Amino acid sequence: MSFDPSTFWEQLSSPVYLQGALIAALVALGSLVLAVAIGLVMALLKRSQSKVALASANTYLWFFRAMPSMLLLVICWNALPQLFPLFRGEWYTPFVAAILALGVSEAAYVAEMLRSALMAVDDGQRLAARALGMTPIQAFFKVVVPQATRIAIPSLGNELVALLKLTAIASVISLQELMRVATIGVQATFRYAEYYAVAIIYYLVIVSLIMLAQSVLEKRFRWTSQQARARATVKAKEGVGL
Repeated sequence: MSFDPSTFWEQLSSPVYLQGALIAALVALGSLVLAVAIGLVMALLKRSQSKVALASANTYLWFFRAMPSMLLLVICWNALPQLFPLFRGEWYTPFVAAILALGVSEAAYVAEMLRSALMAVDDGQRLAARALGMTPIQAFFKVVVPQATRIAIPSLGNELVALLKLTAIASVISLQELMRVATIGVQATFRYAEYYAVAIIYYLVIVSLIMLAQSVLEKRFRWTSQQARARATVKAKEGVGL
């Protein structure tokens, strides 16, 4: 059986593939947002002086690093509705379950990325902000976060790409993402090369867009970080002069 170009081009422009690619991209993006939110909390707990906070963060990281993503996925889809009535509503779809499972799982890795990014910011920046009268929260969000974000963007970009590929396992809970669309087509026609080639094209396009967005964000936050550092330095010097 030879490669059929007509089948390839027909599927490449198919709305079913486009929808599957969009679902995969949205699941990856939603999972990353959830992972960053949880990971930031874990990163801050890891830097806390409280033994309870530190133990809580270490327990979370230990547990979810040991948990296979596919196992967590089927637990979120099958076990949570069994245990908690909240997850039995119509709102709890495979799409939501996939974001929840992948986000919670990857937060264990994102936490270390964010912790290392926060540690890379010189403590002098935070102290200078405090000397200007900023509260600890203001200093964190206005001075530390922009600089830490610039450091974390490359790692988070790689994490988003990894999450995009992980969305393929969501086919086990019947999520109609890109890989499941290709698999359904293969099962119906046995045209492996054509259907999987289309999936490859879509993955390459999505990853290319992620890399482009990462490059734009790196340039933007590099400039924002430099501006924040310059303002803090100038105000500190003015404060000393006074």
